[in-house]
Amino acid sequence: LAIYSCYNTGKEGIIMEQESLFEEVSFQPLASRMRPASLSEYVGQKHLVGEGKVLWKLIEKDQITSMIFWGPPGVGKTTLARIIAHHTKSRFIDFSAVTSGIREIRQVMKEAQDSMVYGQRTILFVDEIHRFNKAQQDAFLPYVEKGSIILIGATTENPSFEINSALLSRCKVFVLKALEDEDILELLKTTLHSPKGLGKENIQIEESILKQLAAFANGDARVALNTLEMCVLNAENTDGVQIVNEEVLAQCISQKSLLYDKKGEEHYNLISALHKSMRNSDVQASIYWLARMLEAGEDPLYIARRLVRFASEDVGMADSRALEICVSVYQACHFIGMPECSVHLTHAITYLSLAPKSNALYMAYEHAKIDAMKMRSEPVPLHLRNAVTSLMKELHYGEGYQYAHDHEDKLTAMKCLPDSLQGKLYYKPTIQGSEQKVKLRMEQIENWKKNNT
Repeated sequence: LAIYSCYNTGKEGIIMEQESLFEEVSFQPLASRMRPASLSEYVGQKHLVGEGKVLWKLIEKDQITSMIFWGPPGVGKTTLARIIAHHTKSRFIDFSAVTSGIREIRQVMKEAQDSMVYGQRTILFVDEIHRFNKAQQDAFLPYVEKGSIILIGATTENPSFEINSALLSRCKVFVLKALEDEDILELLKTTLHSPKGLGKENIQIEESILKQLAAFANGDARVALNTLEMCVLNAENTDGVQIVNEEVLAQCISQKSLLYDKKGEEHYNLISALHKSMRNSDVQASIYWLARMLEAGEDPLYIARRLVRFASEDVGMADSRALEICVSVYQACHFIGMPECSVHLTHAITYLSLAPKSNALYMAYEHAKIDAMKMRSEPVPLHLRNAVTSLMKELHYGEGYQYAHDHEDKLTAMKCLPDSLQGKLYYKPTIQGSEQKVKLRMEQIENWKKNNT
């Protein structure tokens, strides 16, 4: 037994939504319970729905035109469409690109035309519109042109590539941005006090934990609410108070490490001894540990792969030839195998042991990785994006880009890091071997930019 409904329908319409009579609100996921029903409850996207902004005006005046909401998951695309549904005087149909085909589209279009005869507009919301193929998208086109329907599509993909140009030209594209940490923090606090959220429960959680949770969500409200719900479910219950502490948070946001096949502890002890002997420039010990591994039956290609890694991790720019030699040794091992390739491995190990050492490349990546994983995903600056479609040009992609080859020194003062990371130094060259020249070159480039900014 179920209830089917359309929003604001003046007459019977196609079945689009289903709710069970037995579906309790309390059993719904927290993210569903906290879905805003009005613009006053909506979080984020102030550039679009802030009071007086373009989309705010269209919704308040009920002057909705065909549009596409483009943005990452969890930023409020579907929610915004449902808010429109509650504000508009039009018939509103919620359509899924995942479960619907041409037949369903035609049925909806027929009903829309019938409604138009009685003076009622139809707003058709299509979630995941990029999942529709060309033929399915083409089916909308004549009805959008005639005004039989107002199409609102939501997509996480670039509409320039995923939506037919003819259909796209008849829709206004609104770009929704990943939510700021402050927006998500506000949402989490509201959820903890809201009766439809967690307001009826006695929860103890410090603001520092909420801030960590907001940062972990990386701009996705759904992830934030789902994680908060998981934390509360796993909270420590003390005298009726559910306590969410650092330990609970760590359990709920930790990511599993990738597992890989192990050949036993001694296997890793030996490769560790080889690696550390080369790092310490001990040729004799390095050759000994190599022999121990090969004579025990170790795969020479495994050792060769480790040497290729070592060449960049521990030698790096101090001697870039190390990488070339190790790749050549890997190929030699692949061509002739054991026992002949043992001499090639000895060649590479000796070269690596005697080479000047620098882990600057390794440290550079590790520092960059921390920023990439811990900080929120920074958008690529507009001037670094390629404007390959007219829509992307309208959105200022590529605007302000400076082509280095057009300049005498092949250098520009253009900033390539996101604003929040300006001034970051990941790669710090040493004075070992050839890296001293690299250090000098980097200093020359930096001085040029300071003098030409």
